[in-house]
Order: sequence, then C-alpha cells, then structure tokens
Amino acid sequence: GYMDPGNWSTSITGGQNYQYMLMSVILISSLIAMLLQYMAAKLGIVSQMDLAQAIRAQTSKSLGIVLWILTELAIMATDIAEVIGAAIALYLLFNIPLVIAVFITVLDVLVLLLLTKIGFRKIEAIVVCLILVILFVFVYQVALSNPDWGGVIKGLVPTADTFSTSRSVNGMTPLSGALGIIGATVMPHNLYLHSAISQTRKIDHNDEEDVARTVKFAAWDSNIQLSFAFVFNSLLLIMGVAVFKSGAVKDPSFFGLYEALSNTSMLSNGILISVAKSGALSALFAIALLASGQNSTITGTLTGQVIMEGFVHMRMPLWLRRLVTRLISVIPVLICVLLTSGKSAIDEHTALNNLMNNSQVFLAFALPFSMLPLLMMTDSAAEMGKRFKNSLWIKGLG
Repeated sequence: GYMDPGNWSTSITGGQNYQYMLMSVILISSLIAMLLQYMAAKLGIVSQMDLAQAIRAQTSKSLGIVLWILTELAIMATDIAEVIGAAIALYLLFNIPLVIAVFITVLDVLVLLLLTKIGFRKIEAIVVCLILVILFVFVYQVALSNPDWGGVIKGLVPTADTFSTSRSVNGMTPLSGALGIIGATVMPHNLYLHSAISQTRKIDHNDEEDVARTVKFAAWDSNIQLSFAFVFNSLLLIMGVAVFKSGAVKDPSFFGLYEALSNTSMLSNGILISVAKSGALSALFAIALLASGQNSTITGTLTGQVIMEGFVHMRMPLWLRRLVTRLISVIPVLICVLLTSGKSAIDEHTALNNLMNNSQVFLAFALPFSMLPLLMMTDSAAEMGKRFKNSLWIKGLG
C-alpha cells in the first residue's frame, strides 16, 4: 500500500521540480509512518479491535458515520491515482486510448476475485513479488543515471524552503509537493488495515509477555518494510531529478518519463542507451506502474471492508465493494481526460498528473482524522492497559 502510483507521481514530480529538496519530506513521512503503524499494530494486538472498531466503541453513531465517510473518501483518492496509473500503463504498453483504458481499469475487480479464491498467504507472496520487480527496475535505472549523491544526502535535511509557498514550478509549490508526498506515504486508511491484519498473528492474550513480544516483532516487521518503502520513494525522486534535469524532456508526467527511457537521444549513459534501444527500460517501467496499482488495489479493498464493518457494522462482498469504489473513482479521471482531449498531448498529460498529485494532497488533509483517534486510543490505559499505553516519548512524538 505504500508503493502505489500516487507515490510514484508525487516523488517523481517533486524531484523534477525541486531536485533533491523534498528528500527530507520522504524521510520525515517514512518516520511518521513507522510511528503510526507501530501504534496501529499495538492497538490491534492488545485491544483485539481494529482502529475503526475501537473508535466506534467510544463515539456516537453519527460521528462514526462521519469518520467512515472521510476514510472512504481517502480510499477513493488513492483509487484515483491507481486508475490514472493503470490507464497510463495500458496506454503505454498496448496503445489503448486513455478513455477506454480508464474503463478497463474497472475490470481489476476480476483480479481481486481471483486472489480471494487462492488464499491470503498466496496474496502476500504475489505482493512481495510485485514489490521486488518494481524495486529491481528502479534500482537498476537509478544506478545507470549516475545521480549526485552529495545532493541526495544534503536533501535529507529540511530547510526553510522545503515548505515554502512563495516559489512555484510547473504549478507546484514546495509546500504542495511536500503535502502530496506526506499523503502518499502516510495514507490514513493504512492505519485501519494495519490494526486489523496485526490480529492475524497467534497470540496468547492471557500472557502479557507473549503480547509484548508480538508487539515488538510487529514493530520490527513494519519498520523493515517501511524502510524499503523509503528507499523506493527516494529512488523515484532521484530518477525524477536524473531524467528531467537536462530539460530535454518537456512532458512532466509518466508519459515524459516513459519517453525518456525509450528515447536514446535523451540519455547520456552509454550502457543506458544500449538497454533503452531494446525497449526493455520503458517496458519494465510501464509493467512496474501497472503492478503497483494492482498492489495497492488489494490493500484499499481490504481496508474498505475493515472500516465498513467497524464504523457502520455493514458487510458486503469484496468484489462488490471494489466495483462500487472503482466506478466512483473513475468519474473524475474520465472528466479530466474528456475535458483535455481536444488540447495538446502535454496539456492532457499535465492535467492527469496534477489530478493524481492533488488526490495525494487530499490524503494529507484526511490524515489527522485517523491519526488523532489512534493517538487517543493508544494513550488510554482503559483501552491498552497500563503496560501497553503509549509511553511519554511516544505520546510526545505523536
């Protein structure tokens, strides 16, 4: 869920517009995600309730419905990025017109149906394979692009300009770029999912030591995975800098990146040119983009089920949830494609890129409505017990 097309777009665009300046935001976001995921896992393991159930138990029905709607909107915002990413990948791989490609993305419900038939552990294995494919593609491409590693390290330290609103490049200020990265990295609905799936571990709840051990290993598990996500998002930003710094690529979207990876005249590295001639770089990029969308589709659908059951005590088949969410998310993407269809290709691509980035900014604004209840629940001795409630420094960081 931390490697969806929204991450791609915000990190690549941030690198394109501001070089390595937003590296610090990726680092901060990853550290925030580690803290919140730890608390979400702890809540699930100790209280045996996911975040939605815990909130609903402590609030009125009306507030539960409001928070449910906000979280559903966050899932749909993520879905918008998935629709755009998958549609672009289908266009790049098979030259399918964007309008048709957007409709085809609705059929990913069939992929989900197939996965639910083969079992959860097999789904995990497939997800890991997808992540490794994506990671391999970008490690390889970044290694060949010969980045400025000094600039990368310097970018890890935030400056006064990192959250500035006075400087705008391609319609993006550093602040809006930072908000997009925060929203794409610390997605609010992932907190609900993590508090639910952490309960799949076998735990003896009568043994405090076993519970404490489980919480510790859940934290290690989550932090290791989020460290990989940090590396992945950093690679995306570095690649955005490498591809767009020469000014040869005018299209600021995934289309421009694909063009750069397939057009040898835009590449300076001899090895990269020889690989690009075969079409392997650009094809791998499009396949990885498609894979990342399917990856996050699984997490979004599972989360939708968790929050619907937790907040409003309602259940529907996974395939139907997926279909409804996807059909709603397709609407703004279709409107964007149709409104820009008569304009130049760059205008159309830029509009889609902006829609994707803005959907991630919305996630940043939705985040406090999941984060604050999580802090309150894990700060409570009544919910967590004296041993497992947040320590003073966790509470302070939170």
